[in-house]
Amino acid sequence: MDLLRTPEDRFADLADFTYEPRYAELADGVRMAWVEAGPADGPVVLLLHGEPSWSYLYRSMIPVLAEAGLRAVAPDLVGFGRSDKPARVEDHSYAAHVEWVRALVLDHLDLHEVTLVGQDWGGLIGLRLVAEHPERFARVVAANTGLPTGDADMPEVWHRFRRAVQGAEELDVARLVASGCARGLDDEARAAYDAPFPDESFKAGPRAMPGLVPYAPDDPASDDNRRACAALRSSELPVLVAFSDSDPITGAMAPVLRRELPGARDREHPTIAGAGHFLQEDAGPELAQAVARFVAAT
Repeated sequence: MDLLRTPEDRFADLADFTYEPRYAELADGVRMAWVEAGPADGPVVLLLHGEPSWSYLYRSMIPVLAEAGLRAVAPDLVGFGRSDKPARVEDHSYAAHVEWVRALVLDHLDLHEVTLVGQDWGGLIGLRLVAEHPERFARVVAANTGLPTGDADMPEVWHRFRRAVQGAEELDVARLVASGCARGLDDEARAAYDAPFPDESFKAGPRAMPGLVPYAPDDPASDDNRRACAALRSSELPVLVAFSDSDPITGAMAPVLRRELPGARDREHPTIAGAGHFLQEDAGPELAQAVARFVAAT
């Protein structure tokens, strides 16, 4: 597997994101990056981003969580941010991404009593880890995400997104993020989302991810996700479903999660107003406050 590594100078002078990057080299030679803030002995909040963003997405949430006494840990998925970038679309699979995050979070960082905050692919990966390693997690915050098995089709807006990403001659990552924001995205933020990708050769990860979502019953990840869904339906871990009010891609999953997950029942779940798919961009502090309240209450 050929790996590309974004030059560090691409990340110089990022707006509101001055956290020192940390790195771990995994067993297969892939280097993953993460940032963190807050007390080292505080309750851990694992912030997992999705497609096609990176840990920069959490820049307005990290200080709120740290101020609340929580240890906020925000990795970059492989293929994104400061993490290494496999050069071929074929190098990416759902199983590989689950294993890369597992190796970083559970082996290298050795995190316990983790609160997962997963949005988009951060939930697709994070919920698998919760299901497969429940002893390492304390609670779950699902934010504009789900765990598709392919037994129900994805909405047409998602299929349009998948086709656009896979067919684009030049992939405009910043534009993709901006299109998922309800309140707009300024030029500094757009530059930050473009920073990990000096040219098209670095974009195999963003190009691959839509095709890895199980949207047919015989998808390679469908059986693993079915098993994970069954495990989550029998789990008593506390769950907060914190969706935005304006996400056409995942919005239909909110009532399903509230109904199907035992830890979500009989709980008041916030709806983040005026926010799109990337609710961390539109309303990061509001989401962070909801997370902090949830940790304190459970």
